[in-house]
Amino acid sequence: QVQLAESGGGSVQAGGSLRLSCAVSGSISRINTMGWYRQPLGRQRELVATITSGDSTMYADSVNGRFTISRDNAKNTAYLQMNSLKPEDTDVYLCYADVLVRRPYEIPGYRPLEVWGQGTLVTVSS
Repeated sequence: QVQLAESGGGSVQAGGSLRLSCAVSGSISRINTMGWYRQPLGRQRELVATITSGDSTMYADSVNGRFTISRDNAKNTAYLQMNSLKPEDTDVYLCYADVLVRRPYEIPGYRPLEVWGQGTLVTVSS
């Protein structure tokens, strides 16, 4: 199985910082895009930031300039550095990974899979 382990969430005051981590584990052959989404109450899941295997990044306008996504391929881990946090950033943040799962006894030997973390709560107080 493939799992995502999220950490780094918590409570901070406005203007503070948090660093989220998302580690992929399991029988994977490749990690393509990773990123974070958040789930506003009563709204559809929305993109926060993504990063490709080639380190191309994409950010929501609301966080652009404040958040930075990065990845350490040796650790199968992505990071989201969140600076200058605002109360409106409060939400459950969901890590996402687009991976190829190893299937050594199958053709072609891998299977694409979208994996989601359990979510980590970020609370920013005014």
